[in-house]
Amino acid sequence: MSKELEPRSIAEHTHSVPHMKHRGGIADLIPPHILVFLSIISVQLGASLATKLFPTIGSNGTVFLRLGFGAFILLLLWRPRLRSYTRHQVLLVGLFGITIAVMNASFYAAIARIPLGIAVTLEFIGPLGVAVAASRRVRDLLWVVLAAAGIFLLAPIENAAIDPVGVGFALLAAGGWAAYILLTVRVGRALPGGGGLAVSMGIAALVIAPAGITSGGSTLLHPTILLMGLGIAILSSVIPFSLELEILRHLSARVFGVLMSLEPAIATLIGFIVLGETVGLRAIIAITLIVVASGGVSLFQQRNTGDKNSLTCP
Repeated sequence: MSKELEPRSIAEHTHSVPHMKHRGGIADLIPPHILVFLSIISVQLGASLATKLFPTIGSNGTVFLRLGFGAFILLLLWRPRLRSYTRHQVLLVGLFGITIAVMNASFYAAIARIPLGIAVTLEFIGPLGVAVAASRRVRDLLWVVLAAAGIFLLAPIENAAIDPVGVGFALLAAGGWAAYILLTVRVGRALPGGGGLAVSMGIAALVIAPAGITSGGSTLLHPTILLMGLGIAILSSVIPFSLELEILRHLSARVFGVLMSLEPAIATLIGFIVLGETVGLRAIIAITLIVVASGGVSLFQQRNTGDKNSLTCP
């Protein structure tokens, strides 16, 4: 993400992007289904790169660099006119920015303590909860049961070697992701386009700045650290945002949500290949249950409600 953190659902919730007149793009050369996987891989590579900075500047310092560079790039791209914002719009983007900061800080604190795949899986509980809450069908209780079983298996009980603090941060990030989705709808309606998101990202960077600067100190200004921070912002924010804006011109948000439900499994694979993280059979079963629950909610949602509450996000 995480969703992790950025504009992973802005297009579908503003309703304008999926119905824009097609002008050609990368999806004409690469199938949109492949672009979804490229987006997921980019996000998770960014997360794995972020863990390399934790020993030097801490998780908060890493979040600060990611949000700071991400905001800078998005503000350059969208160039929002702040003077035209009403008081309501200012309050809305302010709340959105705080949500982004909390969500990202919690997620990075989680992956500093538990494997990437497990953190991403637990974070998916947030959008899963939003989707189920929007449903009025008894069948969706099945997905709740599957997700609950997955959470139970991941719970640090008995001799399970999972840091409970990391699990707590991942669940806090899940709550942040749920709030992010709900606020994205309101921001998209109040401020069409990416200007509202860009401003919110800037606010998020300011919110996390005190903790980030305290954590990283003068090391944040080291050229190598800055370059890695820029790379994380590009991999986790700029690339997936650009790809998903294009993807949602070709795929419905429902199909997009089903494909994105595979993110925890891909995160587990990248954690194993890039970070050398391994998970036991119990965790694999738990991840599978939550992936099935996430995919099931997206797959069986009615189009008139499901497409507005995709399981994708940050």
